[in-house]
Amino acid sequence: MDNQTTPVTTGLRETKKQETRQLISDHATRLFIAQGFEQTTIAEIAAVARVAKKTVTNYFPHKEDLALDHQEQFAASLADVVAGRHPGESALAALRRAFLDAVAAQDPVAGFSGRQFARMIADSPTLSVCLRGLHDRREHHLARALAEATGAQPDDITVQTAAGLLGSVHRVLFQRIQALTLAGHPNDRIARVIATEATQ
Repeated sequence: MDNQTTPVTTGLRETKKQETRQLISDHATRLFIAQGFEQTTIAEIAAVARVAKKTVTNYFPHKEDLALDHQEQFAASLADVVAGRHPGESALAALRRAFLDAVAAQDPVAGFSGRQFARMIADSPTLSVCLRGLHDRREHHLARALAEATGAQPDDITVQTAAGLLGSVHRVLFQRIQALTLAGHPNDRIARVIATEATQ
């Protein structure tokens, strides 16, 4: 009997944890947008989410994690595309295809975060630095994936250069999406512009 109920209990516990994490993240984002990232404290977030301050830091060890809660997904995104590319598909073709798919889906990881969220990041020196670090991490992961795909050493200069160039293109396009978002353009128009510019 215990063996049958344990997975259910574990599943419910995990669901509850995910709900709590999302609740904290949602309240934090609203506060950051309303009063600024630097001006908002962990204690304020805990109070609004009706949890202990320790609960917030257990789920989000760093304050930046509350604002940018898809960091691992973002950092691994390009490497994952290269690792999961179609048989016979080049890394470049896979990255191009995946980016255009993300633009068509208006994926937040590609930069479609909404005007308020984009403004929150742009106005915060801390989050701007954090975002630059995420772009660097993404490029590093991409270099490792390219090395694995080509049988090269991770520190191979050709692999490092290719990752740097591909990472820079993605960084420029991400920043372009953010700039158009901040300028007030709707996502549908941004997607059309970016799809054309990405192809270019």
